[in-house]
Amino acid sequence: MLKQYNAFDKTISSVHVVGKKTKFADLDAGETAFLSDFQKGKKEFDYLKFQGRFVFAVKADQADEQLRVAGHKIITHCAQEIEALQCVGETKELHPVLEGLLLSSYQFIGYFSDADKKAHKLKSIAVEPGFSAKKLNELQAIQKAVFWVRDRVNEPVSHLNATQLSEAIKALGAEANFQVSVLEKTQIESLKMGGLLAVNKGSIDPPTFTIMEYKPKKPVNKKPIVLIGKGVVYDTGGLSLKPTPGSMDVMKSDMAGAATMAAVIYLAAVQQLDVHVVGLIPATDNRPGGNAYAPGDVITMYDGTTVEVLNTDAEGRMILADALAYANKYKPELVIDAATLTGAALRAIGHHATIIMGNAPDEHFTKLETLGYATHERVVRFPFWDEYGQEMKSKIADLKNIGGPNAGMITAGKFLEHFVKYPYIHMDIAGPSWLDAPENYKGVGGTGAPLRLLYQFLKNYK
Repeated sequence: MLKQYNAFDKTISSVHVVGKKTKFADLDAGETAFLSDFQKGKKEFDYLKFQGRFVFAVKADQADEQLRVAGHKIITHCAQEIEALQCVGETKELHPVLEGLLLSSYQFIGYFSDADKKAHKLKSIAVEPGFSAKKLNELQAIQKAVFWVRDRVNEPVSHLNATQLSEAIKALGAEANFQVSVLEKTQIESLKMGGLLAVNKGSIDPPTFTIMEYKPKKPVNKKPIVLIGKGVVYDTGGLSLKPTPGSMDVMKSDMAGAATMAAVIYLAAVQQLDVHVVGLIPATDNRPGGNAYAPGDVITMYDGTTVEVLNTDAEGRMILADALAYANKYKPELVIDAATLTGAALRAIGHHATIIMGNAPDEHFTKLETLGYATHERVVRFPFWDEYGQEMKSKIADLKNIGGPNAGMITAGKFLEHFVKYPYIHMDIAGPSWLDAPENYKGVGGTGAPLRLLYQFLKNYK
């Protein structure tokens, strides 16, 4: 969709980023007057139809997020009416506008019988020849990665079981030239990944454990960063069936962490970042089948830890625990997991941010917070005191899989911390990874958050 154009075509609708020093010598008098008047106004952007085409003016003196939202609003005004946009303006100010334009062009309409009628007419967005080719490539890669995550999250389990998710990741690896290997059920059994196998017992579909690795020739990190994503492709709650009406309707989204981490590694590879990254994706659905694991069961995990299961709907931590323990074999510099783990996280801060916690050095948390504001995929750091971990002690086993009624997002994190022996960051993305109602360029349904944040974290690592 995004490309460079060689000459300004005045028959094509356009976006002008308006700065104080902007010159419009090659525009018609009517447009010049319009843009001059707009510079004196207070709106994020304005537009008119001029000689049969749209002309948009976006104020440059705004925060990046305002510029992204302006880009989104442009799409809502024109996507059903025009086929091509040309963007004119100072490159720096244009970047977030383009990002908003591109991310707002997403549609998940493949299951409509009249999908062709619902599809946007907008097919191309072009930039001036002086626009950085490197930035152009990066914006296109980010758009593709975000859309890949959104497609996976929005896909119903009838079309995306654990095996199909692993195949989709393999295709990403083939495209971006990073290594992908998929462990099937017999291999998972031989590794004695008790948590993943327990959650899978109620399913008729087998689990998978996908291992990804991207290693450049001269990485800045001597030991890898391990990224782990929760891959529950559908969650009924198991025998602890979700009780609230409608609470299962969007549980196809419970693998957003898995999709995000796979796409982060894809972006690292296509952008050739100098960071060695390993990705681990445990995947299964969680159903109340005839052989489903049950409250009261005691499960032996990959690392030998025994876990008393008190709620089968606390399944994400069961499969992540095996992956975290497996990560220790890499002796990683840093381990980060992303998971739609708890309703407590959503209730605590809504969908406006990701909750983060862990025992990694403060510099990593500070960087995530800073980049979170820059990308508007914000994070909030929660306490990680040892007292929360005491709530996860069982009377009959090493641990239990749920804590008390309070601070559930933190006790879940402390449960997971037990299994990883290296610096660790836990990201509970239950809030921002899915939206029930449309919100600017994030759309509705799967958002792709916090992919852009994690990509920037790797890009700016060390």
